[in-house]
Amino acid sequence: MKIAVGADHAGVGLKSEVIAGLKDAGHDVEDCGAYNTASIDYPDIALKVASRVLDDNALGIVICGTGTGIAIAANKIRGIRAAVCREEYSARLARMHNDANILALGARITGSGLAMDIVNAFLGASFEGGRHQNRLDKIKLIEDTDGGR
Repeated sequence: MKIAVGADHAGVGLKSEVIAGLKDAGHDVEDCGAYNTASIDYPDIALKVASRVLDDNALGIVICGTGTGIAIAANKIRGIRAAVCREEYSARLARMHNDANILALGARITGSGLAMDIVNAFLGASFEGGRHQNRLDKIKLIEDTDGGR
């Protein structure tokens, strides 16, 4: 599976651990930065990962201090459905019910062991379609009409 992974300066350490785990599992991983702890703005990383997700039909993982800021930034991009997950159940349902294509993690909140459990739950699930497709169609309609504004 192709996976784009990126983090701001707060998430660099966790990003390295996640990438190592993904590679050990045989995934094709693209590291979208950051590459050190020098301050970097999370919207820049969110855009890089989201672009890879959309251009390469990949899944994405983004990491900042809480996961919230980088998820908000990613969700501004048409076609992205980023979900902040702090445990496995939410990660699994984000894929199954919401067809989330980016997982957001908080490096200051989630330890590496739990983070890998969350990542594996996210990657191991797939969209169920059915009744959930109608809801995604409504989200796309909101995106396409800028919320009716």
